[in-house]
Amino acid sequence: MNIYAFICTRTKDLSPITNKLVSYLSSVGVEVKLLVNQVSIFDGYQKAFKTVQPKPTDIIILCHDDIEISISPSAFLQILSILKHTKYGFIGPAGTTHVSENAVWWDQELWKAGKHRGAVHHIDPNGKKYCSHYGAFEEVVVLDGLFLATRAEVLEKVGLEKPQYFEGNWDFYDVYYTYKAHKHNYENHTVPIQITHMSRGELTGRDSWHKNRLAFINENRKDFPLTC
Repeated sequence: MNIYAFICTRTKDLSPITNKLVSYLSSVGVEVKLLVNQVSIFDGYQKAFKTVQPKPTDIIILCHDDIEISISPSAFLQILSILKHTKYGFIGPAGTTHVSENAVWWDQELWKAGKHRGAVHHIDPNGKKYCSHYGAFEEVVVLDGLFLATRAEVLEKVGLEKPQYFEGNWDFYDVYYTYKAHKHNYENHTVPIQITHMSRGELTGRDSWHKNRLAFINENRKDFPLTC
């Protein structure tokens, strides 16, 4: 079994965080494919997949370039090893058991209602690390895209290409991919992978995110609410 990581990054001049991430992944035997200056995240992932030509049981990691993985290499590999069980689709640090009609996985009201699962660490403006703890590490419907791992055969079924109804090239891929896996009757799960995300992101202020979200809602309205 081989393990690959596909990472989109803006420039070949990698930041210290990205260098550290690549070093960590390489040290545990992951073959890292850096995707620079891509037209879209969907196209980038497709190209990388075709380049490595993975076997069905090979593991593929899709992750941001601004994360830090803090667990030991042995624990990291042990977590990935659960993907040998064919019932699993995607695994990652955070997600939700319930997606409402607004299709926002991290919806604050649902978080208060105990619908979310997993945990992600962040860095505050003063440089102090803190944890967004969403809930127990359990099965979810969809996962956040800062780190996703799955088998190649799952990606073959889900399809990495951008759906025609999406206008934006970089947004909502995580909900879309993991939703598709859920629809194929795979179990998506949050796992205790201890990731620090160095940026909170500005998705809600980006038009392309809203456009893809609304397109996703319009296309899949019959399935809402999504729950497990």
